[in-house]
Amino acid sequence: MNEQTPAITAEELTKAFGGKVVVNKVSLRIGQGEIFGFLGPNGSGKTTFIRMLCGLLRPDGGRGSCLGYDIVDEADRIRPYIGYMAQHFSLYEDLSVRENLAFMARIYRVKGRREVVDGTIERMGLARFAHQLAGTLSGGWKQRLALAACLLHEPRVLLLDEPTAGVDPKARRDFWDDVYNLSAEGITTLISTHYMDEAERCHRLAYLAYGDLLTAGTAKEVIEREGLTTWSVSGKMMHELAARLQEREGVEQVVPFGNTLHVSGHDAQKLEEAIASFRESYEWERTEVNLEETFISLMGKAPGEGER
Repeated sequence: MNEQTPAITAEELTKAFGGKVVVNKVSLRIGQGEIFGFLGPNGSGKTTFIRMLCGLLRPDGGRGSCLGYDIVDEADRIRPYIGYMAQHFSLYEDLSVRENLAFMARIYRVKGRREVVDGTIERMGLARFAHQLAGTLSGGWKQRLALAACLLHEPRVLLLDEPTAGVDPKARRDFWDDVYNLSAEGITTLISTHYMDEAERCHRLAYLAYGDLLTAGTAKEVIEREGLTTWSVSGKMMHELAARLQEREGVEQVVPFGNTLHVSGHDAQKLEEAIASFRESYEWERTEVNLEETFISLMGKAPGEGER
């Protein structure tokens, strides 16, 4: 990853639809080969912002560049270098794996199509499925085929919209291995996801809520910046304890984690005072704050939809 030379820059990008602002003056800088994650609730502006960064959607305000090209005035020069993978499988289910890739190679006007398709099939481990109908593949292999189609024209930026939704853990891990390999080749990846464990795999991430950028940085930076303190507690009748803790001043979150509860708040002293009376009856341990707790906290402070 080359953080010194940006692949993408954005300065106060803004977009509205029908008078409703969906991206509100968002600024970011993304390095070459960086895996950059975008998180946020549905309708938060993630996909709209990513599409503006890649020259696929014209902003109403602000400016930016992608691969050295202006995202407004030179958008046509950016698009050939973009690989896009939709959330839902968008290839032809009644065509074979090879036929799908051959068709997409024609769409991209790839030179030496046969050789490129053969090489992509081998690279992505699709050889044993080459003549199988795409619609009969498992979710994980459909995802792999879709990623293979994105790579036929050798893009320099990948736009992945919740690419691992609905696939099994093994397929998700294999997918991330592919993304890291592509990053090592200098390909920049913008990925929207709802999975916290996937967010932690990104080099950096941004959290958007209803068009506003709430935070950005590495997972560690984002967690530290929010300043939460979290305690883990275990014992009997945890549901009753959860209800009682939620009534205490200083307790902002009470979240079940298996057989334990995670109890969090911004004021460490008030939080300790809140749990003090439960110390002897339960087992308590100070624990690391995770991304999920951080983002729940951020959402609690964000303006609701329509409140701007």
